[in-house]
Amino acid sequence: MCQDGGVTEDPLARTELTFLLGMGFQLVLREFVTRMDAAGYQDLRPIHGAVFQALRRSGMTGTELADRLGVTKQAASQIVDELEDKQYVTRTPHPDGGRRKLIVLTDKAARHLTVAGRILHGLEAELAGHVDFAGLRGELTKLIRTMSGPDLPALRPVW
Repeated sequence: MCQDGGVTEDPLARTELTFLLGMGFQLVLREFVTRMDAAGYQDLRPIHGAVFQALRRSGMTGTELADRLGVTKQAASQIVDELEDKQYVTRTPHPDGGRRKLIVLTDKAARHLTVAGRILHGLEAELAGHVDFAGLRGELTKLIRTMSGPDLPALRPVW
């Protein structure tokens, strides 16, 4: 409160939207990573979670993964190599044949996703008394659809 009895405006109320989104993302991600590390997943980075999210339905080729992440094919290949070494993904013959390989999650990655989901939902539940997540999700969905239409933009993950 001000000396004259008025309420002092939080300087964040005038902060540009991109900075607010970025700060919110960084804070939630930092807490999530801290909790995942405590759960025994110190060998993974945020980029790996983005890969798991991209592959979780039915897998994809390296080119498709690179496009989804908004990175080069070489960068996607390096990430997949690292995750394959850690036994979180495997390359399998593509169902359409040819030389292409399908990158799919292993059971180890599925277990990670279960733990990650539990931790993320727990974090959201803790914050729910302070943040209207339903409203925030709705507004962010509208923002994304307004700007990108039916095609989702590349994820551009944090490394």
